[in-house]
Amino acid sequence: MRRKNVLVTGPPGIGKTTIIEKLLRGLGLPTAGFFTREIREHGKRVGFSIVTCDNREGVLAHVNIKSAHRVGRYGINLEVLDRLAVPSMIPETSKHVIVIDEIGKMECLSNLFLDAVVRALDSENRVIGSVSMKGESFIQDVKARPDVLLVKVSEKNRDTLVPFLLEKQA
Repeated sequence: MRRKNVLVTGPPGIGKTTIIEKLLRGLGLPTAGFFTREIREHGKRVGFSIVTCDNREGVLAHVNIKSAHRVGRYGINLEVLDRLAVPSMIPETSKHVIVIDEIGKMECLSNLFLDAVVRALDSENRVIGSVSMKGESFIQDVKARPDVLLVKVSEKNRDTLVPFLLEKQA
């Protein structure tokens, strides 16, 4: 059975987002959804931004955000997640690939996000994204879905994953 939803997982900095970007270029299909990018100051990671496929951007998490919602040292801006990421995951057509980069602890603080992930995975659209290696029941449930091809990225396989995944998606 070909699984229409492809999620990559692996440690931070291993290249998950790069693999997603290369896979999307290889497929050559229109996209909806978002990417999560690191915010760096003076060479150190201080937060994360959300960049939608239609180039809207906002700060998801930052060390200087005062918020009741925190993951590690980062305050989480759920309003940005709900206002930018969630609507970006609604595709215009069934030909759009939905990009969800990433399904992680920060993003899972939003009930709107959780609902949007389930709707995307259940839709007729392909979903390509990343998911945290560790996490609570929602993350584990997503990874265990029968329609999800879960691929662990490592230093050994990261350079050969894109051709492998393109073949699986053909």
